[in-house]
Amino acid sequence: MEPYVTLTIENHIGYVEFFHPNRNSMPSTVLSELEKTIVEAGVNDAVKVIVLKSGGDRTFCAGASFNELIAIEDAETGKQFFLGFANVINAMRKCSKLIIGRVQGKAVGGGLGLASATDYCLASKFASIKLSELSIGIGPFVIEPAVSRKIGTPAMSQMTIDAETFYDANFAKEKGLFSDVFETTEDLDIAVKILAEKLAGYNPEALSEMKKVFWKGTENWDKLLEQRAEISGKLVLSKFTKKTLKRFR
Repeated sequence: MEPYVTLTIENHIGYVEFFHPNRNSMPSTVLSELEKTIVEAGVNDAVKVIVLKSGGDRTFCAGASFNELIAIEDAETGKQFFLGFANVINAMRKCSKLIIGRVQGKAVGGGLGLASATDYCLASKFASIKLSELSIGIGPFVIEPAVSRKIGTPAMSQMTIDAETFYDANFAKEKGLFSDVFETTEDLDIAVKILAEKLAGYNPEALSEMKKVFWKGTENWDKLLEQRAEISGKLVLSKFTKKTLKRFR
């Protein structure tokens, strides 16, 4: 199957779905399309609530596309790639509508960043999480503000340092990333639908004003995430990272 990003509107809920055949990893083309689609759903009057989901079964998002990372030859190209994640997170932050995350499987690196940038996140028991960036010679710089905001600095630090370990969905729930964890994907989908339809019936102005409150103190993220993208863009050029990434080819 080809990569895609779609927006489907049902009962005033905008389902934004992304997919990539390589475990839903994110090349810059998919990131750019995802940012654009979230902005589009945010200004569409037919949409009252947004659900962010991915295609496929056991992986929500494997993070950055390693094939694209390997091909980066200069710092500016590196920065532009990581800005892709920054732009999606900022689009989610600035969107006036609440975004519910539907995480059916593993969320790694940038995938964890996306889950952390939702306003309310539901998951299946298969949704283990990992911050693997240090193990490949970079770090979760761009997504760190979103992850720390959701699970706190101690848990973010633990996951960053223990970069090769998957933490299970119950850990993510205990730390505040997931509001609830379900036994099956079917149960997860039912819960997402019930919550989204309930929220779609609430006063949209109240929801929009509450979202501003939720994200209070993040007004500097446009600049902050750009600075972080610059750091990652330089590190991806290091000999260590280049050598490590080749192993994953």
